[in-house]
Amino acid sequence: MYKAVGKAIADRDKRVIQKIAKNQVASGAGMLDVNTGPYEKNPRDAMKWLIESIQEAVNVPLALDSTKADVIEEGLKIVKQKAMINSTSADPEKLNVLVPLAKKYDTYLIGLTMNKKGIPRDKNERTEHAVGIITSCQEAGFNLANLYLDPIVLPVNVAQAQGVEVLESIKEFKLLCDPAPKTVVGLSNISQGTKQRPIINRTYLVMAITCGLSAAILDPLDKDLMDAVITAELVLNKNIYCDSFLDAYRKK
Repeated sequence: MYKAVGKAIADRDKRVIQKIAKNQVASGAGMLDVNTGPYEKNPRDAMKWLIESIQEAVNVPLALDSTKADVIEEGLKIVKQKAMINSTSADPEKLNVLVPLAKKYDTYLIGLTMNKKGIPRDKNERTEHAVGIITSCQEAGFNLANLYLDPIVLPVNVAQAQGVEVLESIKEFKLLCDPAPKTVVGLSNISQGTKQRPIINRTYLVMAITCGLSAAILDPLDKDLMDAVITAELVLNKNIYCDSFLDAYRKK
C-alpha cells in the first residue's frame, strides 16, 4: 500500500488516495493519518493536495503527520474537522513550536515520550518525558483533554522486554494529571520484522486496551484485528452485548 500511496502522491492521482480513504473509513477508521512521505520535494503542496483529495471522498478527522511544522500548519488551514498533530517529542525546541500550534488551531496533539537522546529504557524514563510534555502543555494553556501520549512501542523481536514497559507506562500515564491524558500507540511497530505480524498485533492491542489505551494507529483493513478491538471493548463493558455485536458495532 505504501508504494501505491507514494506513487499516487507523485502523480497527483487522487483516485488512488480516495479509494484507500474510503476503504479505511468503511472498515472502521475514526481518523486518517496524512503523511506526504520523506522524499516529497514540495511537502507543503503535497499536504494540501492530500487533504483536499481525502476530504472530497470521506468525512472524518485527519491526523497531520510531518516533521516540519510549516507543513502541518499548511494542512491545518484547510481541514474541515478538528485535526490531530502527529507529533511532538519531549524536546523543548519541538514543544515550543508544536504545542502553541496545536493551541492556535485547537487540535489534538500526540506527544512522543522520547527526546533527541533516543528511546526510553523503561517506564520511569517514559513517565519522566510524559511529565515534561504535560508541563509544557499546561504552561502554554493547551487543553490536556486534547493530549495523547505515545509510550513508543518497539519490535518484540529485538526489544522483547519493552513490550511490558509500554503497557506499564500506559497505566502510569493515567495517574499524571486530571483529566488523565489519553494514550496512543503505533501498533505495527510491535511486530516489525517478525513472521507472525497479524497475531502479534492483535494480541498486543487487546493487552494495551486492558491497560487503558485510548487509541491506536493501525490497519483498519485487518478484519481480525478490528474484531479483536470490538470484542475487547465489549468484554470491558464499554459496549452492550448482543449476539450480533460485531455487526452492530460496525454499523454504528
